[in-house]
Amino acid sequence: MQVRTVLCLLSALARVSVSEQEGENLSGLSPNPEKDIFVVRENGTTCLMAEFAVRFLIPYDVLALNRIDLITEQATLSLPRGAEVTGRCASAEAELQATWQNGAYTLRIFFVKETRSVEKKDGRQQEAELWKISKVQLVYDTSETTHFINAYNPGKHTASSHRLSAFATPAGRSYVCAATQTLTLISSDHQKGVTVSVSETRLQPFDITSDFVFSEAYKCITDQREQLEETLPLILGLILGLIIVTTLTIYHFHLKLTAQQPQLPRDRSLYKNM
Repeated sequence: MQVRTVLCLLSALARVSVSEQEGENLSGLSPNPEKDIFVVRENGTTCLMAEFAVRFLIPYDVLALNRIDLITEQATLSLPRGAEVTGRCASAEAELQATWQNGAYTLRIFFVKETRSVEKKDGRQQEAELWKISKVQLVYDTSETTHFINAYNPGKHTASSHRLSAFATPAGRSYVCAATQTLTLISSDHQKGVTVSVSETRLQPFDITSDFVFSEAYKCITDQREQLEETLPLILGLILGLIIVTTLTIYHFHLKLTAQQPQLPRDRSLYKNM
C-alpha cells in the first residue's frame, strides 16, 4: 500500500514537472493570404514564433502514353493557412511541425542553438552564441490526387535536408528575410529533389522575452544586398550633385575674382602709355 502511494506521488510530480506545450495557427491575422503565422506556447507563454510563406515543388512519376515508360511531373503546392500546428521548445533545441490535408503532408523544421568561435576585427577569436535551422523534413503522399495526378505507384515519401545549417542568427534575435530563399530536400522517392521556397520570413525559436513579440531583427544577407542596391544610386546621385554644386560655386568665385582685377590691354603697343 505504501509503495503504491509513493508511486502515485512520483507519477503526479512527473506530470507537474513536464511542461505543457501547444501550437497555435494565427495565419488569419496576416493580410497576405499566402503567409502563415505559427506560434508554440509553453505553459501559456510564447516560446517559438514563425511567420513565412512556403511553396513546394515536388517531382513525381507518371506512366507515359505507351504505358511502359515513366516520365516526371511536378506538383506545386503551398503551406495552407488551415494547417494543424504542434511544436516543441527546449533550451538548445526546438521544433515546429505543420500538418494538413488530413495528414497527407507534414512539414517539420528543427532548430538548434550552439556556440561558435568568430573572428573579431582585431583578429582575435571570440565565442558567440547563435541559433539556426538544422533540419527540414517534408512528408508527402502521392496518392493525394489534388496535386499528384495519375501518380505511378502512389504512397507516402519523406524528403529531408542533408547537413543543413540555414538562417544562422545571433542568440536573442529574430531572423528576418523578405526575399525568397530556396532549400533542396532529398526524397525517399528515388532520391528526387524537392524544392522548398520560403519568403516573407520571420523566425524566433529561442529567447522570446515578450509574449507574441519578436526580438530585435537580424536581416538576411539577401535583404541587406537588395537594400544596398536600392540606396546606392541615391547615394551616388547625392555625391554627383554635391560635386556639381561645388564646381559651380568655385567657378562663380573665380569669375568674381577675375572681374575685380585690372584688365591689361591686349595691344602691346598701348603698354608704353601706361
